[in-house]
Amino acid sequence: MDAFKTSSDMVFVLLGAIMVLAMHAGFAFLELGTVRRKNQVNALAKILSDFSVSTIAYFFIGYGIAYGVHFMSGADVLAQKSGYDLAKFFFLLTFAAAIPAIVSGGIAERARFYPQLMATFVLVGFIYPFFEGIVWNGNLGLQDWLQTTFGAKFHDFAGSVVVHAMGGWVALPAVLLLGARRGRYRHDGMVSAHPPSSIPFLSLGAWILTIGWFGFNVMSAQSVAAASGLVAVNSLMALVGGTLAALAVGKNDPGFIHNGPLAGLVAVCAGSDLMHPIGALATGAVAGGMFVWMFTVTQNKWKIDDVLGVWPLHGLCGAWGGIAAGIFGSRALGGVGGINVWSQLIGTLSGIAVALAGGALVYGILRYSVGIRLEPEQEFEGADLSIHKISASPEYETSW
Repeated sequence: MDAFKTSSDMVFVLLGAIMVLAMHAGFAFLELGTVRRKNQVNALAKILSDFSVSTIAYFFIGYGIAYGVHFMSGADVLAQKSGYDLAKFFFLLTFAAAIPAIVSGGIAERARFYPQLMATFVLVGFIYPFFEGIVWNGNLGLQDWLQTTFGAKFHDFAGSVVVHAMGGWVALPAVLLLGARRGRYRHDGMVSAHPPSSIPFLSLGAWILTIGWFGFNVMSAQSVAAASGLVAVNSLMALVGGTLAALAVGKNDPGFIHNGPLAGLVAVCAGSDLMHPIGALATGAVAGGMFVWMFTVTQNKWKIDDVLGVWPLHGLCGAWGGIAAGIFGSRALGGVGGINVWSQLIGTLSGIAVALAGGALVYGILRYSVGIRLEPEQEFEGADLSIHKISASPEYETSW
């Protein structure tokens, strides 16, 4: 029975890893559908290349920083417990690799390719696992201090803050250091529209992410015995709340409609194991409305050219999720309890601080050393031709 339990847990975590790996296809198609046609190949190539670099960085460096676990032993040792430790690494790797995948959407259409891969290595090898280890492994004593001071540790079941807020707030300094796409904002103050190239591909990416998210959330239990239908239903209610809020606030815009469920799912990750489904619905609805409003403000008023809106979607909605867990996870609002809103606030702000500092440091150094932006001619031509030497539709272009 012990062997069966161990094998079942390994398969459970492995299936979660595969589902979250599939989410990276969602990241790719969401970006592909949002950027202009001349940058579609680049979107696909970036996500796969970033994932590969992330694997190397996390296997050799990041996982050890976060958990003190290394894999420099014989395969016979690694295969013990049905290889559960390796399956767990695979699962957590897919979380770590979400950081550059999130950043990729913000810096799309004008970022250089290899400097971004350098940034990916540092982010996944050092910056992300530093905060991951603090929250999920108790490194540096922050969790113990919160437990002693407020009676509860910072709770982030599936990564609203550890993954999504980190990715969104890392992306913000990267976007600011890159600057807006050429022609996006005119000298007279007007905003020049760069509409999505393919709503069908955008929606496909959103659907892949939405489905994979149930592996992201439910399998965060990391064992069959700890799995909970509450997490699944709360994820469902949050995505519905986010969708309906984005539909209403976004005035039927299909781009907002398909990002709405993602906003809701980002926000519910932290407290999906604590909230009542009605609390999850409210959490998702707030996130969906906040994403639409803040995306509009950042793009049109503040003139921050965050192409996919990754800062409002992941950064702000992720931060809201960390705080929402402390609100809707309380017994007073039908939650499981055992949580403190001050611990949630401090943990969330800590994640934002690490992400901002890390993003500014990594992209600042790259900008002033090797450069992070395409030349004007390359940007005009498009990242597909200037970097990859082929477009998404060569048969169309060569027919003229």
